[in-house]
Amino acid sequence: MAGKVLSLLPPSLLAAAGLAGLLLLCVPTRDVRELPALKYGIVLDAGSSHTSMFIYKWLADKENDTGIVGQHSSCDVHGGGISSYADNPSRAGQSLAECLDQALQEVPKERHVSTPLYLGATAGMRLLNLTSPEASANVLAAVTQTLTQYPFDFRGAHILSGQDEGVFGWVTTNYLLENFIKYGWVGRWFRPRKGTLGAMDLGGASTQITFETASPAEDPANEVQLRLYGQHYRVYTHSFLCYGRDQVLRRLLAGALQTHGFHPCWPRGYSNQVLLGDVYESPCTAAQRPQAFNSSTRVNLSGTSDPALCRSLIMGLFNFSSCRFSRCSFNGIFQPPVAGNFIAFSAFFYTMDFLRTAMGLPVATLQQLEAAVATVCNQTWSELQARAPGERARLPDYCAGAMFVQQLLSRGYGFHERAFGGVTFQKKAGDTAVGWALGYMLNLTNLIPAEPPALRKGTDLGAWLVLVLLFAAMLLAALLLLLRRARSAKPSSAI
Repeated sequence: MAGKVLSLLPPSLLAAAGLAGLLLLCVPTRDVRELPALKYGIVLDAGSSHTSMFIYKWLADKENDTGIVGQHSSCDVHGGGISSYADNPSRAGQSLAECLDQALQEVPKERHVSTPLYLGATAGMRLLNLTSPEASANVLAAVTQTLTQYPFDFRGAHILSGQDEGVFGWVTTNYLLENFIKYGWVGRWFRPRKGTLGAMDLGGASTQITFETASPAEDPANEVQLRLYGQHYRVYTHSFLCYGRDQVLRRLLAGALQTHGFHPCWPRGYSNQVLLGDVYESPCTAAQRPQAFNSSTRVNLSGTSDPALCRSLIMGLFNFSSCRFSRCSFNGIFQPPVAGNFIAFSAFFYTMDFLRTAMGLPVATLQQLEAAVATVCNQTWSELQARAPGERARLPDYCAGAMFVQQLLSRGYGFHERAFGGVTFQKKAGDTAVGWALGYMLNLTNLIPAEPPALRKGTDLGAWLVLVLLFAAMLLAALLLLLRRARSAKPSSAI
């Protein structure tokens, strides 16, 4: 009966089916009887202005040695960054409890003990460590005490260097966008030809720029060499401490108090009582600090909506006058010309999103960005409130923030019009937040191997042999049918 069924099928169809079956053998399959369990990892991103917790997950099967990691969930810690608790360190630890309790619920109980937990502190703690190493140590001790009370595999609370922050942000970006390696449909890992993206991060106390470069850096302090999936990467990176959004706003406030007695970047019609202790307590404003001042004194400061004076105040933050290298960005820091496409995240994204969404202004080109900044900086307080009623808390500072971003990108980092067209302002890649946290965890858990993975075959040997024999039989049957038809066709052609 089976022979009759086969004889009814065209031989070409049987041959095609056999070839298709052999091709399918090259595609990895997974045993559907038992799905692999998930592994989890937790990173606390202790920034200068706030702390965020990220829970990551990935398949636990041994074949997945590249660690295709995605974000499971996140949690924003209430209150300021842990550095803001320098006078009361125990509160720094207590502030993390709510998010850690959430992690207890979201990570399966049987995975608690094997789930690595990290805390990485960035520029806020770097600044505190500069001014008071003892206070910094006390804060880290307090958060460590809290974190060790949870059943996770706690692996330490550390202050990241600016270089680490920049490089891990670059790794996160390119990992999520599959620029290092990609899993193809035929069951092989391959290296995409599109190259890597540069990464720019604007935090509360520092800003980082990181991108791949072909030539060695003139200043070795700005170069990091990585080996990922068998590929060598030479990466330029630099972190500018005191050039994060919050510290820039504080420095502009100090400049406005000293130079003008009013704030040209604030909208006209807006005024605020400024506590001098808040302005001058940061090491970022040390150079602007008066020799004698009362930290408890409050000064009334009013805005004037003056884009030209605001730009002048911001340009005073950059030093372009000295450079001992062939070229510099600013403050005498070596930087090669920006090359390739970039992704800009954190406060870069929030600033551009405000201009596009709340203000409805185009910012696709540098010229449009400059015009958008001028529009925002010309608005009065009442006009701004009418256009963006949901942004009241940060509204007075959007002119200064947008002006700083524009000047940093165009004058500071040297993005010309064409290069700026290759910058994407983004908060997430897929469902995962872009930032240093994922790259940090990938590095510490060795989820990115130095060497490339080999070809994977997911079908077990027994099933593999059965499939090979089955499709070989189909090809043989098709061949026999073709020969049979050829023989029967000869007598008819002779007549």
